[in-house]
Amino acid sequence: MEIIGQLLPFVFLIAIMYFVIIRPQQKEAKARKEMIEALQKGDKVVTNGGFIVVIHKVEEKFLSIKMNDDVIVKISRDAIARKYEDEA
Repeated sequence: MEIIGQLLPFVFLIAIMYFVIIRPQQKEAKARKEMIEALQKGDKVVTNGGFIVVIHKVEEKFLSIKMNDDVIVKISRDAIARKYEDEA
């Protein structure tokens, strides 16, 4: 019984860490994965480099993005930070 009493605070601490740190990160990663998978041609996105670009072509692991009318670049899906929402 003494062992259970001594281990109970550690178990409680691990449970708190799970609900405060690990679970929110898992939810955020899942939401990001769903957002990346839902990208379509014509969507505006922000890259990790801070560029606001338009998706030109969607491939399995890469995206072709249009930086301006003359420049199309192929990037990894991991380089997308978020979808761009007009603030106007």
